[in-house]
Amino acid sequence: MTVDRGLEIVDFHLHFRIGADETIHACEEAAGMHPGGAHERAVRSAASAPYATAWRQAWGFPDPEPPAPDWRDEADRWAEELRRVGVRKAVFVTGGGNDAVADVVDRHPDLLLGFAHHDPYAPGAAAELDRAVTERGLRGLKLFAPLLRGPLDGEDLDSLWGAAQRLGVPVLIHIGHYGSAGGLTVGRYGGPDELVRMARRFPELTVVVPHFGVQHVQDLLFAAWGCPNIHVDTSGSNQWVRWMPYRLTLEDLFRRCYETIGPHRIVFGSDSSWFPRGYVTRYLDDQLRICRELGLPDDHLRAIFAGNAERLLGLSD
Repeated sequence: MTVDRGLEIVDFHLHFRIGADETIHACEEAAGMHPGGAHERAVRSAASAPYATAWRQAWGFPDPEPPAPDWRDEADRWAEELRRVGVRKAVFVTGGGNDAVADVVDRHPDLLLGFAHHDPYAPGAAAELDRAVTERGLRGLKLFAPLLRGPLDGEDLDSLWGAAQRLGVPVLIHIGHYGSAGGLTVGRYGGPDELVRMARRFPELTVVVPHFGVQHVQDLLFAAWGCPNIHVDTSGSNQWVRWMPYRLTLEDLFRRCYETIGPHRIVFGSDSSWFPRGYVTRYLDDQLRICRELGLPDDHLRAIFAGNAERLLGLSD
């Protein structure tokens, strides 16, 4: 029996087998995220493990399990999970490469959508986006700004942004802290100032920033106020609020975004990514409860939790 929340849910932000995603690992290496190689990475991971354990215990999450030997089994498990929790559509923004995530989507096209997520600075990146969208049916582009090898607003990326604008697909750009405890605090490139300059140069390009902009929340609110093509994605636990120098809650984030840019540029996402945790209904239910307690009217709730995603993904007129 599925959950009836009183409205349909379209989730804009999930990851498929993210721990085993070699596409992302390659971008990490290219950005110099692990300067000391395997030894440095192992030492840092071991030192950060208690923080990850404490976080999972606080949320009641089990330890992640290894990916299934066959990706098809994991894709089927996600489809079953989404039906069980009552999510109508879900977007895998990463999945081990463009063809890999397209294959996952093709296995359950009634439920799943996918984004391209290749290296934007790789040769032929614009042509690869065109292929991923026109030939494989992907609906957008995902990138992690801290992993960039050059600036978001650099001329080298103009062809990529131009292709996304021409194709009419959104670009989901993660700015701010990357990864969990022990992750990359800040990248050499990809800050909010670069984001604004890029968004202003490509005014018909839909830009979506996940996790409320992480530590750049104030810069993101100003950026979205000044650039009507910038949207905000609500995904994840948003635990980063604990490290801000002032009190900030999930309710504060929703209230400020709603007051600043209105309901039609806020897009729900869960950031669900691994089993046995599966789909994180707690993130969805907490966000929906906050929006109801803030008194948002039903049409605005429908926009945030389904309608805006449908529009950006080309699922509705």
